[in-house]
Parts: sequence; C-alpha cells; structure tokens
Amino acid sequence: MKFLDLAKVTIRSGSGGAGCTSFRREKFIEFGGPDGGDGGCGGDVWVECVPALNTLIDFRYQQHFFAGNGRPGMGKQRTGKDGDDIVLKVPAGTEILDDDGETVIADLTEVGQRIQLAKGGNGGWGNLRFKTSTNQSPRKANPGQEGVEREIWLRLKLIADAGLAGLPNAGKSTFLAATSNARPKIADYPFTTLHPNLGVVGIDQREFVLADIPGLIEGASEGRGLGDQFLGHIERCAVLLHLIDGTSEDVAEDFRTIDRELALYSEIVHEKPRVVGLNKADALTEDEIAEKRAALEEASGGRVYVLSAATGKGVTEVLRALWGEISAQREDAARDEDDTSWQP
Repeated sequence: MKFLDLAKVTIRSGSGGAGCTSFRREKFIEFGGPDGGDGGCGGDVWVECVPALNTLIDFRYQQHFFAGNGRPGMGKQRTGKDGDDIVLKVPAGTEILDDDGETVIADLTEVGQRIQLAKGGNGGWGNLRFKTSTNQSPRKANPGQEGVEREIWLRLKLIADAGLAGLPNAGKSTFLAATSNARPKIADYPFTTLHPNLGVVGIDQREFVLADIPGLIEGASEGRGLGDQFLGHIERCAVLLHLIDGTSEDVAEDFRTIDRELALYSEIVHEKPRVVGLNKADALTEDEIAEKRAALEEASGGRVYVLSAATGKGVTEVLRALWGEISAQREDAARDEDDTSWQP
C-alpha cells in the first residue's frame, strides 16, 4: 500500500428539503385546512478514527464527500426524509486542518473518536406550521436551509513512542529491521527510505512503537533532499533516537546538522528527550570508537551509546534507554490524568 500522509478534500453537508404548501381536500369535508409537511434535514459530514488504517491513500482517489439532501415535505402532514450522513474514515493520528492548512479543527488520536465537520441544513416548514387563529389557510412554506461546503486538509502524524532521526545512510532502517518485524528497504546508498515506517520493538517483556523517517540533510528546512515534510511523524514521540554514522569523518558536525534542522522545524521536536547512538561500531577500531564517542559527547552534551545495528552490539542498551524515557512519560501522563479526574 502506498503511503500518503497529506490530502485535501472537499466536503459538503446536505441541504434541507423545502416545506410543502398543501390543503386537505376530501369529499364532504368543507373546511379541510392546510396539511403541508416539513422538509427533511440535510445529512451531516463526520470524520471518524477507525482501526486497521495507517495511511490516507483512500483520499487520493476520492476528494469530494457530499452528504445527502433532505427530501421536500408532502401533503397529508408528511415530513420529508432526512438526507444520509457521510463519514470520512481516517487512521489514528490524523489532524483535520482548515483550508489555510494551519488552523487545526480536530486532532484524532484514539480509535472511535468521531467529530462533526459540517452540519446539514434544517428542513423548511410546511404551511401547516403557519396556521393561526387569524390565518386559517396560510399559503406559504419555507425553503430548506442550504448545506455547508468547505475544503479541508487531512494530515497524518504517525503515533509512535520513539522516533529515529539522522542523516541519510546512518543505519536507521537497519536498526528498525534488527529490532522489530518491520522490513524497510535497506541499501548501501542514501535516501533508501522514501516514506515513514513503523515497527513494534520488544525489550525486557515490554513493547513500544518505533518510527523511522527518511533521512535529513543540511537545508532540509528549505526543501533540500526530501525536506522536513516527514518530521511531523515524530512530533508525537516521547523520545528520539539520534543515530550517527560512525564511519563519517566528522560525527560532531553530523550531530549538529540534524540538531539545527530539528530546531528550525519545531521547538517541540527539538526539545524532546534524545538518545544519541554512534552506529556502525563494527566498522571501527577501539581507538576510533573512543575518539569519535568523545567528540560526539562534547557536541551533544550527554551520554553517547555505541552500537552496531548490523551485528546487534549495544542495541539492547539503546532500547532500554528508549524504554526508560517512554515509561517515565507514560507514568507522568497517568499521574496527570488521575489528578485532573479527582474531584474534592
């Protein structure tokens, strides 16, 4: 299935049906009076978060979603049928944006969430509604209310516990493949990853979701390479794993390059907890590892883990460090939820 994380669609709620102008006409009934029914209400437009979806590919082939119109009222006090609702089904992590692409209408993060995007128009009143003591035979009825049409953006941000960041060919896809059942494309050239991948990682009888995004290069915030269009997929992550290619000539500069691009993209992403890993240790001597680890620790200001995703060396320690950050944030979130739900 092709990955698609951004789509623009046009939605329109149904218009209400017109009210009916009608009079009761039966044999031997001299004063029948008005009996026009109301029009039916137009259908609503809803968006619903459903399971078993992880892409917006369905919205590439259909961009228009129109709810049904209400049927007009009829004589004998019959109300018109309401229009059918229409539901846009999206995966968890989908943001609904206004036409400007910035105003967030809704953020669907849990399966089962359902939001109304456009309400259908009310049905018009039939002439029976206008009957009064001084107006026994009204000859007017209301038209139905028009539906609402608007254009919206759907933007998917994958829901993962940890995210991978680094330059192209830093070994991110190899790490994901080595620690999960995910099978991303792996090759000995840059930009083998062209779309985000997800994998479920197990460590010490615990599991968490790891997201791999295409590599960043200097100037990604200005559109170079694949740009920073996929960084939104790690905005929801609790922690980032910043992998550095150990065979690079200047690992400190590689770290600073990604650090700058994260800062230019979003302070939220830049300030997330980060685990720094010096990858491809199997291709380095002990002296090279010590030298590059020291340079990387000076640049990052924290601990640097040495690992080899290809051989599995040091991978367990990195996963435990990631899980430590994830579990701490989960506990904080649970504590905050308990505090807000408690009522004195």
